Amino acid sequence: MVKTRLESDSIGTLDIPENAYYGVQSLRGANNFNISGNLMNINFIYNIVKIKKAAAIANKNADNLDQNIANAICTACDEILEGKFDKEFITDAIQGGAGTTVNMNVNEVVANRATEILGGKLGEYLCHPNDHVNKSQSTNDVVPTAGKLTVLDLTSMLFVELKALTDSLDQKAIEFDDIIKMGRTQLEDAVPIRLGQEFSAYSSAIKRCVRLIKQALQEMHVINIGGTAIGTSINTNKDYLANITSVLSKTTGHDLIQARDLIDNTQNLDGFVFVSGALKTCAITLSKMCNDLRLMASGPKTGISEITLPAMQNGSSIMPGKVNPVIPEVVSQVAFAVIGNDMTISMAAEAGQLELNAFEPVIFYKLFESIICLKNAINTLTENCIKGIVANRDKISELLNNSIGIVTALCPYIGYKKSAEIAKESLKTNKSIKEVVLKHNILSEEQLNKILNPSHMT
Repeated sequence: MVKTRLESDSIGTLDIPENAYYGVQSLRGANNFNISGNLMNINFIYNIVKIKKAAAIANKNADNLDQNIANAICTACDEILEGKFDKEFITDAIQGGAGTTVNMNVNEVVANRATEILGGKLGEYLCHPNDHVNKSQSTNDVVPTAGKLTVLDLTSMLFVELKALTDSLDQKAIEFDDIIKMGRTQLEDAVPIRLGQEFSAYSSAIKRCVRLIKQALQEMHVINIGGTAIGTSINTNKDYLANITSVLSKTTGHDLIQARDLIDNTQNLDGFVFVSGALKTCAITLSKMCNDLRLMASGPKTGISEITLPAMQNGSSIMPGKVNPVIPEVVSQVAFAVIGNDMTISMAAEAGQLELNAFEPVIFYKLFESIICLKNAINTLTENCIKGIVANRDKISELLNNSIGIVTALCPYIGYKKSAEIAKESLKTNKSIKEVVLKHNILSEEQLNKILNPSHMT
């Protein structure tokens, strides 16, 4: 039998495991919200803890909290941030109550550890979860602020992977710069392009996505901490309100700005929608690139086969020797998930009512998932695909030489109509564009060699 202690809240009493640092409100929430099977992101938990530490410091500096209790709270927070109490955070990522459960889970763990530091026992609450740890705060300013801090933390790691990807694409652009191939529009032969130009364009697109994400992240630096319940700053004092944001900036290492309109910043979550939209744009761009890679690598004998992707694993349980483009495939699946997450985030942000949006937990769950999955997908794309791509030069040359796409270069010299006639004859007779032109004495061979030089077309 597990030994327990009895704790009470405004709902009633519950038996809590004797050695647990969480309390009655944490357990009640854990019992109510067994939803996703995933606990709250630990980075998010840590950011709530950082807010608790910053609030204790700001309250102490404002003579609004006993120094011994404030110091105990800070020590407890530091220990939690070292990872010593991770198992005490027991709440599901999706929960009702706008995140009150996860806020109280942190409050109770901090309070119980601080109580021990002050010489008390677990559940005795010499440091109280609400009166001390949550002093001058509300779930409604703590949770969205922690959400923004977590987005900033997670995207910093995402940017590392995006930089590695664009560096690899740029390297391939240089490696493949001398390879001229047939460009395609609507999957049909178009005009020549250098393989290096294609990879350079992929890099440019990803770099643009990085700029868009960074632009969206500016909104994550504007926080509503100090607004408490609905942005009116009830239960704070002037000194705390003036200093909490700067203290939190020091505690987290992020350059934070207190929202000019705390009521607006408490009600509205459009900043998270902005970030999600930028992530979706990045995911779509990545997936489009991966579609191209799969098409260019199709084959190896009956497809385009202009490039070869690294062989990462067996492609079939029944077809021997088959190798599939598994890395581009998984990136596209991540893109589908990010697009779906963006819809969830959009609907949840829209569903807010009056002074608060109660649906922050699912917004954060899906937004954090999007960032983490994108980061991991980009890592495997770079390391297990892009770096190992090989150009099949002979196949590229064969396809280019047999294409009628180069006929476009003749238009300025013989006109669109005549060029179209030559293209049709080339297809019908299976003769090259050059052969057809020379056959009809339309241009000289010297002129054709100059006009149809593929390098000039790129």
